[in-house]
Amino acid sequence: MGLFSFFSKEKKETLDKGLEKTKESVFSKITRAVAGKTKVDDEVLDNLEEVLVTSDVGVETTLRIIDRIQKRVAREKYVGTDELNGILKEEIAALLEENNMQDGDDFSLPESKDPYVIMVVGVNGVGKTTTIGKLAHQFTKAGKKVYLGAADTFRAAAVEQLVIWGERVGCPVIKQNMGADPASVAFDTLSSAKANGADLVIIDTAGRLHNKINLMNELSKIKQVMQKVIPNAPHEVLLVLDGSTGQNAFEQARQFTKATDVTSLAITKLDGTAKGGVVIGISDQFKIPVKYIGVGEGIDHLQVFRKREFVDSLFK
Repeated sequence: MGLFSFFSKEKKETLDKGLEKTKESVFSKITRAVAGKTKVDDEVLDNLEEVLVTSDVGVETTLRIIDRIQKRVAREKYVGTDELNGILKEEIAALLEENNMQDGDDFSLPESKDPYVIMVVGVNGVGKTTTIGKLAHQFTKAGKKVYLGAADTFRAAAVEQLVIWGERVGCPVIKQNMGADPASVAFDTLSSAKANGADLVIIDTAGRLHNKINLMNELSKIKQVMQKVIPNAPHEVLLVLDGSTGQNAFEQARQFTKATDVTSLAITKLDGTAKGGVVIGISDQFKIPVKYIGVGEGIDHLQVFRKREFVDSLFK
């Protein structure tokens, strides 16, 4: 099966619909940026720079995109403004490809005798528990046996929400009393999952960032305790970011990457915002793979992030 054969027409339509607000915003800004112009010149590039920055692509990534387009205009001598969308699409896709981050192969797991462990981090309110539930659904649908660990023991709502998702998806949720040691919950979850031949364990953690040292210590302790059960756990540390917060998502990414070894990203709530450009900037700047994107409220609306499909949808 080819790389893009997984990307069905239905998924493409969901992605297009989820990025509608961002697309409309970017297109209207680009239209204003090129008004009265027939060729891409310095003024158009200055205007385009403003478009990208105000679309939450981020300053550093915007400058890299503008530099690429400047070089292309110089190389090709004449570039008409009617070609700008196509050029943007090509240069942004090429920029992301250069980061050597492979697109995901849908909801698959590496072969292993032990369960694959994902520890999920992120501040409260970004859609962390919902993302865990949707991930569990996708992997269960793919035939995997999934266990969830409710290690956010500081909020009763977080535990309750995870239990509801477990019932909805049909996978066990391991929990303890409120205020219990999160590392103890993680230990119990991995022990139970391993004993029962699970394929995947997803551990929810507390979404607090007011004290980075405490967060760092807590996440380190969870990791150390998990490794007593499965030596290489966690195999993945997934940071969930709310795409609708724009530049605030960049700041959260900075803080969490300092506090723990984040290995992948999920960017949620892209359907309700015009700030979808944040995916491009975060993917480029942090050199951490954006693995999943949330493009709707439905249980199937968490998608594996594919760079070219994303850029195609944004600039089609």
